[in-house]
Amino acid sequence: MNVFPDFDSLGGIGDLKTAIGAMLTIILIVAVLMLIICAIIWAIASSTGNPGLSSKGRTGVLVAVGAAALAGAGVAWINWLIGVGGQL
Repeated sequence: MNVFPDFDSLGGIGDLKTAIGAMLTIILIVAVLMLIICAIIWAIASSTGNPGLSSKGRTGVLVAVGAAALAGAGVAWINWLIGVGGQL
C-alpha cells in the first residue's frame, strides 16, 4: 500500500468562497440600506434644526461607509489568505 500526499488539500475551498461571498454581499446590502436611511434622517434633522438627531444621522452615515469599506477590504483579505493557503 502506497501513501501519497494530498495535492488537493484545499478541496472544500469552493464552498468556503461561496459562503464568504454571500456573507459579504449581505453586509454590503445592509451597509447601503443603513447609509440611505441615516442620510435621510440626517437631512430631515438638519432641515428641522434638531442637532442631536442630526449628529446621530451623521454618525450612522460614517459607520455605514466604514462598514462598506471594511467589507470590501475583507474580500481582498480573504482572497489573499486563500492564495497563501494554496501555496503552503
